[in-house]
Amino acid sequence: MTTAINGATRLYAIIGDPIAQVRSPQLYTELFASAGMNAVMVPMHVLPDRFDETVPALQAIGNLDGLVITVPYKARAVRFAAKLGKTAARIGALNALRRESDGTWSGEMFDGAGFVRAAERKGATLRDRSVALFGAGGAGSAIGCELAAAGVRSLAIIDPQRERAAVLARVLGEAFPACTVKPADGVPNDVDMIVNASTVGMRDDDGLPGDIGSLPRGTLIGDAVISERPTALIRHAMRHDCTFVAGRDMLSGQADALLSFLSRA
Repeated sequence: MTTAINGATRLYAIIGDPIAQVRSPQLYTELFASAGMNAVMVPMHVLPDRFDETVPALQAIGNLDGLVITVPYKARAVRFAAKLGKTAARIGALNALRRESDGTWSGEMFDGAGFVRAAERKGATLRDRSVALFGAGGAGSAIGCELAAAGVRSLAIIDPQRERAAVLARVLGEAFPACTVKPADGVPNDVDMIVNASTVGMRDDDGLPGDIGSLPRGTLIGDAVISERPTALIRHAMRHDCTFVAGRDMLSGQADALLSFLSRA
């Protein structure tokens, strides 16, 4: 499905560094058209030292109605929202900003909801699982939050910045007391779910996000990295005949909710 661009076309942008790997522009432009919206999404490569000046400049464009935020800016983008949704406020990160009718901007995070929905579409049960989560950044925080809300029994958060993992563990532990949340240096022995929400896997020559070892068949594997070919973690899951949620599954899982948010439907 194609969209005719004219003077009345509304603009949405996805910003990140790098940006060439994203698939959102095509996906959401097609969704806009299907919803009867005269709108397109375009990729924008914003460098770290220009991020703080670029976002307000984009928000000042009169026919730009929304921004999708990707690596590495999900936490930095919070300051540009006058109002935050429940998940974004809890974890201090967002992946979507929209212009409200009064000209202010609201933000929310959909990565975690997209991951959970994708897992459910594959028939996976999340409740009572013990999870090892690589990455305590924006995507990891969102996925950890939604997994705890979905009833997982425990979360071991692994991040090179151990203090960041400890902060996320404290936030999620306070919000979801039924879930045991702790920072960890590696994958615990008793986990039956492993999720990569780090940047490992974005490059073709990346290996696994950590020492994972062999996988029992019932282990559920997730990888938030969106790539043309299966990441090393997803290939590892395939070799062990494990159910997996890939980055493309997560992107598809959050599409309806994010579209509804951006279009204020």
